[in-house]
Amino acid sequence: MLHTFAPMLRWEPSVLSAHYPVDREVHLGGRGLLLVPSYFCRRTPVALLDDRLLPVLVYPAHPTLPHAAPADSRLAPLLGHTRAAVLQTLQEPHTTTELAEHAGVSLSSASEHAAVLRRAGLVASVRERQQVRHILTQLGAELLGA
Repeated sequence: MLHTFAPMLRWEPSVLSAHYPVDREVHLGGRGLLLVPSYFCRRTPVALLDDRLLPVLVYPAHPTLPHAAPADSRLAPLLGHTRAAVLQTLQEPHTTTELAEHAGVSLSSASEHAAVLRRAGLVASVRERQQVRHILTQLGAELLGA
């Protein structure tokens, strides 16, 4: 899951690194860390620390999508920017995990967007062992090419 926050957050076994305006180290000492998405948090995460409470890391709920649909895309107003980005990402087949990485969304969000696009007949999904691969249907390809 932490890979979906890159490059803002990076997980290297036993260390979570975040872009933060000041150098700071927080040692959890087995307490755990609560990750909280916030629409009001911009650009960098914010750490809320009180030794009496569980440490909290508040991060932007809507990171900039690296492969988001261009602002001039005609599909974005119809489908929404994120769903248009997911559809455009599927110009090449991708697993749900790959789709999440390429579209810049969480795994659960990628799965939900693929399901909506599948119900609309724009995407087909095929199970391959432990993964699901999503591909554009003819209708989806025509919509992107229109």
